[in-house]
Amino acid sequence: MTVPSVSRRTLMKGAALLLASTALTRHALAHTAPAGGRLIVAADSEPKNLNPAIVASNGVFFVASKVIEPLAEASFDAKDGLSPRLATSWEGSADGLSVTFKLRDGVTWHDGKPFTSVDVAFSALNIWKPLQNLGRLVFANLEAVDTPDDYTAIFRFSKPTPFQLIRNALPVVTSVVAKHIFDGSDIATNPANNALVGTGPFKFAEYKPGEYYRLTRNENYWDQDQPKLDEIVFRVLPDRASAGAALEADEIQLAAFSAVPLADLGRISKVDGIKVISKGYEALTYQLVVEINHRRKELADLRVRQAIAQAIDKKFVVDTIFLGYAAASTGPVPKNALQFYTSDVATYDFNPAAANDILDKAGYAKGADGNRFKLKLRPAPYFNETRQFGDYLRQALAAIGIDAEIVNADAAAHQKAVYTDHDFDLAVGPPVFRGDPAISTTILVQSGTPDGVPFSNQGGYVNPELDKIIHQASETVDTAARTDLYRKFQQLVVADLPLINVAEWGFITVARDTVLNVSDNPRWAVSNWGDTALQS
Repeated sequence: MTVPSVSRRTLMKGAALLLASTALTRHALAHTAPAGGRLIVAADSEPKNLNPAIVASNGVFFVASKVIEPLAEASFDAKDGLSPRLATSWEGSADGLSVTFKLRDGVTWHDGKPFTSVDVAFSALNIWKPLQNLGRLVFANLEAVDTPDDYTAIFRFSKPTPFQLIRNALPVVTSVVAKHIFDGSDIATNPANNALVGTGPFKFAEYKPGEYYRLTRNENYWDQDQPKLDEIVFRVLPDRASAGAALEADEIQLAAFSAVPLADLGRISKVDGIKVISKGYEALTYQLVVEINHRRKELADLRVRQAIAQAIDKKFVVDTIFLGYAAASTGPVPKNALQFYTSDVATYDFNPAAANDILDKAGYAKGADGNRFKLKLRPAPYFNETRQFGDYLRQALAAIGIDAEIVNADAAAHQKAVYTDHDFDLAVGPPVFRGDPAISTTILVQSGTPDGVPFSNQGGYVNPELDKIIHQASETVDTAARTDLYRKFQQLVVADLPLINVAEWGFITVARDTVLNVSDNPRWAVSNWGDTALQS
């Protein structure tokens, strides 16, 4: 994503030179990088469920992707932007009713049992489709998975399902777990959700709450050249300001997802032995959104939502909260999603006077204290920027006579309050656009999602016209027609404001220069790190 900022360009010029100097040798480094060593990484959260087959989110992937593998991973240069993992090939039928996967031979689970097509079928039918926050939409029409042999899985759909969607979704929604571990159990409460057994380059060793996750080398990994590292330790550092200090003291070697505050990047980029890298998040565009509980009478009124949208100064948010490391959003699809994005949507310019006028005419008069009504505002705790935006939004709403009470909570409590208990009026959320609107975006506004599904429409918003477009796109095999439907989707969302898109951004990785093979795919932070190494 191109972000207009002088300070960002200056900083990234050095990072670009670093990346250019290593690009020609990356392939060689992957094979000749030194083996061994312990990589210590900053982690700022502790997911209550660490199983990515159930919870497809970056907080989970950050640790779990090293242990549990998908069928394919994102790639900068492979065909269709995908490189094989547990699947070696995939092919869709012309009618959209089946997809055939050829699976990798010679793979074993960390407990020594063989990986087969039965595990893929079990994961798809018993977890991805019924339980996963994103898979339940991608695989909504999956009715069977045939396993004619141990290394073939044929997904069969009851209705046409775009192969484009399935292909785009592979890195995100196809984390495969072992049937022999989950079959016959209550999958949602199985202890293996937090003591992972996978096929990846690293084994799950231990977790000490509030302290660390520790992964160890899988000596029997199917790629004999990997992993390079002996151990990865994710050290829990919920205070992001401490990550930079820990890097400078060489107590940790890597901090991803902008764990080092943006305000510190200019200084830390000048520290000898530390590199600042913007690459590796191209498939992980985050979106800053205001989530809205439409059960609240005032918020069910479009005029109120329009007034809130006009009370937000997106330029201020980009320049002051993100320090230029972001861009203002126009709607639910980011600008860098070139295949789907359209700018032909309604606009809500920053205009507090107009917002006040809308509310006055709508009958929401100010009381003696200057307030029209009060709202409960829950900022997501995952990033400094979401918390800071919560503070800003409270002030912006005060300027139009809305008294917002901020309620802060840790990640688990926030998710429960918003996505299960609906105990919010407004929430600040950071959903991720994952390359296709059907993977992680339509779920934010589509009605009918059960309570408790994180990062979904739990605001009670219902729009039959929008639901119809989402449904049509899910069964449209023709790529051009499907793209057109998603442009109409954007127009409807921005017109009716089920949520308010404010900004979109990528992240920064800061690492010691002894860490090799960093950011070599578009989802690097949430990929398997099999070729990541430490310079001896």
